[in-house]
Amino acid sequence: MATFLYKLGRLSFRRRHFVALIWVALLTLAGVGAASAPAAGNSSFSIPGTEAQKAFDLLEQRFPGTSADGATARVVFKAPSGEKMTDPGNKATVKETVKELSDGSEVVRVTDPYQAKAVSKDGTIAYAQVSYKVSGMELDDAAKDALKDSAQDAREAGLTVEIGGDALQAVPHTGSSEIIGIAVAAVVLVITFGSLVAAGLPLLTALIGVGIGVSAITGLASALDLGSTTSTLAMMIGLAVGIDYALFIVSRYRAELAEGREREEAAGRAVGTAGSAVVFAGLTVVIALVGLSVVNIPMLTKMGIAAAGTVAIAVLIALTMVPALLGYAGRKVKPMGEKGKLLGRAKKKDQPAKPNLGTRWASFVVRRPVAVLLLGVIGLGAAAVPATSLELGLPDDGSQPTSTTQRRAYDLLSEGFGPGFNGPLMVVVDAKGSDDPKAVFAETGDEIKGLKDVVTVTPAQPNKAGDTATITVIPGSKPSSVTTENLVHGIRDAGAGIKADTGANVLVTGSTAMNIDVSEKLNDALVPYLVLVVGLAFLLLIVVFRSILVPLKAALGFLLSVMAALGAVVAVFQWGWLSGLMGVEQTGPVMSMMPIFMVGVVFGLAMDYEVFLVTRMREAYVHGEKPAQAVVTGFRHGARVVTAAAVIMMAVFAGFIGSSESMVKMIGFGLAIAVFFDAFVVRMAIVPAVLALLGRKAWWLPKWLDRALPNVDVEGEGLRTASDDDRELARV
Repeated sequence: MATFLYKLGRLSFRRRHFVALIWVALLTLAGVGAASAPAAGNSSFSIPGTEAQKAFDLLEQRFPGTSADGATARVVFKAPSGEKMTDPGNKATVKETVKELSDGSEVVRVTDPYQAKAVSKDGTIAYAQVSYKVSGMELDDAAKDALKDSAQDAREAGLTVEIGGDALQAVPHTGSSEIIGIAVAAVVLVITFGSLVAAGLPLLTALIGVGIGVSAITGLASALDLGSTTSTLAMMIGLAVGIDYALFIVSRYRAELAEGREREEAAGRAVGTAGSAVVFAGLTVVIALVGLSVVNIPMLTKMGIAAAGTVAIAVLIALTMVPALLGYAGRKVKPMGEKGKLLGRAKKKDQPAKPNLGTRWASFVVRRPVAVLLLGVIGLGAAAVPATSLELGLPDDGSQPTSTTQRRAYDLLSEGFGPGFNGPLMVVVDAKGSDDPKAVFAETGDEIKGLKDVVTVTPAQPNKAGDTATITVIPGSKPSSVTTENLVHGIRDAGAGIKADTGANVLVTGSTAMNIDVSEKLNDALVPYLVLVVGLAFLLLIVVFRSILVPLKAALGFLLSVMAALGAVVAVFQWGWLSGLMGVEQTGPVMSMMPIFMVGVVFGLAMDYEVFLVTRMREAYVHGEKPAQAVVTGFRHGARVVTAAAVIMMAVFAGFIGSSESMVKMIGFGLAIAVFFDAFVVRMAIVPAVLALLGRKAWWLPKWLDRALPNVDVEGEGLRTASDDDRELARV
C-alpha cells in the first residue's frame, strides 16, 4: 500500500492543476445540485419491529385520511389572574381564535376546548389542538405565521397564549460557536506549523471536503428522506477528521523535507507513510459509522452512512489534494524545525536540537509506567462513575429552553392537566378477528382504568368499519419517568391477556411509547453493535500493527474513554453540573441514541490517534530500535501533531455545543470530552505505559498468522527502493 500511495502522492504533486480542477469541479457540481434540489421535508422517524411502529402503521391503514403523521399544534390559553376561561369574554376570544385557526388550507381540524372538554378543573387553562395535513418541517411559512398571528390576537385580548407541538418546528442552528471552533483550529495549526500557508492547507482541504459532502447530502435529502441532523453530523465529523488527516500528511511532508529530500519526493513519502495511516484510520471511522445500520433505526442508519461518506471524501482529499496544494505552496511550506519569521523561532543551523516535550514526556512514562498507568485508569474510572446513573429518553418540549413558547405551553399543560398530559398514550385495539368488537373495546378500557398511574381513559373511538378503535390514556407522571414506562408495559401485559381471551390485538403507541421502544431497542443493539464494530476494527488493526496485544490494548483503552465520556455527559445533561456554562437550560434523561452513537463515533476517532501514534512507534521498532526507545521515537515525531489534531477536533466538536438542537448540543459535548479523554489520557499516557511494560511482547504475532496476513507496509519499508527507481517514477 505504501508504494501505491507514494506514487499517488507524487502524481498529485506533479499533476497538481489536474487534481485541483477535479476537486473544484466536484465541489461546484455538488453545490449546484444542492441549490437546485427540492427542499427536504422532515425526516420520517420509524422504528421497524417495535409495537409502537406497528400500531402507527395500523392507524394509517384502518383510519385513512386522518394524517396521523401530520404536524400538530396545541394552542394553550391561560386566563388573567382572578378570571376563568369559562368567563364570557375569554370564551368569546377562544372561539374567535379557533375560527381563525380553521381557515388554513393545510389544517385538517381544530378542536374547540369547550366541546372537547379541554378546560382544566379550576377553569384557568384551556387548549385547542390543531392538526395539519403535512409534517412540521413541510408546513409552509404562511400556515406558521397564521398560527402565530392567531395566538397574538388572543394575547392582545388579555389571555396568556403559548403554542406547543411540532407545527413550529424549525431547522436547528449551531450559532457562532461553530465558527469559533474553526478559528481555534486555525490558531492551533498556525502554532504547530509556524506558517500561515502550511496552516491554511488543512483548513482549505477540510472545508472543500465538507462542502462536497454536505452539499451532496443536501441535494439528496428530499429523495432519501434525510433530516437536518444528518448534514450537521456529517459537517461535525467531516471537519474534524478532514483537518486532522491533512495535518498528519503536511506534518510528515515537513519531516521529510527536514531530512533533505526534494519536495516531490517528500510529498510522495508523506502520502506513502502518513497517508497509509490516514487510510486505515479512515477505515475504522467508516466501519464504526456504517455499523450503526445494525441497530435497524432508519434515521440512525442514514446519519451514519452520510457521515461515513464525508469521512471517505476527507481521506481521498488528504491523499490527493493535499500533495497537490503542497506543490502550489512550494517553498512557503518549510521543513520541520524551521518556524520561519511568523513566530520568530527559527532554529539556527549550528544550534543543537533539544528534546521536545513529546520526547521528555515519553521518557518519563517509560521510566514510571506503573504509576502513569494506575493514575490514568483511576482517573478515567472516577469520571465514568456518573454513567452508572444513566437514564435514557428522547427529547420533547419539556427539554426545550424556558424561553421558547413550546416549553411554556408544555409547562402550562402540566399545571392545568397534570404532568402526564404532555405524554398521552394511544392504545390501538384491533378487534377485526373478534366476534364482538364493541365489547372488546369496553373491556380494554376497563382493564386500563384498573392500572396504577392512570389519570384518564377516554372512551374508545372506532373507525368507520367498527373493527378498530383508539383509546387515549393520560398517565399521572411525566413522559420521561420510569413510572410512565412501567405503565406502558402494564398496558401491554394486560393486552396480552385480552388477546388470549378474545383474539384482539392491543397495541400502545404515541410519542411516549415510541421513545420507550427506541430506548429498549438501542439498549438491545448495543452489545451486538459493539462486538461487530470492535471485532472488525480489531482485525483491521492486527493487519496494520502485525500484533495481537496492541489492538487489544487499543480496544480496552477505547472502552475506558467512552465510559468516562458518558459519565461526563450524565454529569452535565442529567445532573446539571456546569449546565449553565454549557447552555443547558433543562436537565433530564440522556438522549437514547447517545450511548450507541458515542460507541460508534468515538471508537472510530480513537483509532485515529492509535494508528497515527503507534505506527510511528512500530516504524521505529521495525527499523531496529529497542521497544522502549521506539516509544520515545514515536512520541518525538508524533506527539506534537497528535496533540494539535486532538485540540482541533475538540474545538470543532465543542463548536456545536452552541446549537439550538438539544441532540446536536449533547453530541458535540460528548464527542469533545471523549476526544480529550482518549487523546490525552489513553493514547498519551496509558498507551506508552502499557507498551513500556510489555516490551517486545507488544509486537508478538504468531508465525502462522504473520504468514497469513497481507503485508500492507504502513511503515513504508518498501519506499527505500521505490524512491530510487527512476523507471518506476517514469511510469507514474
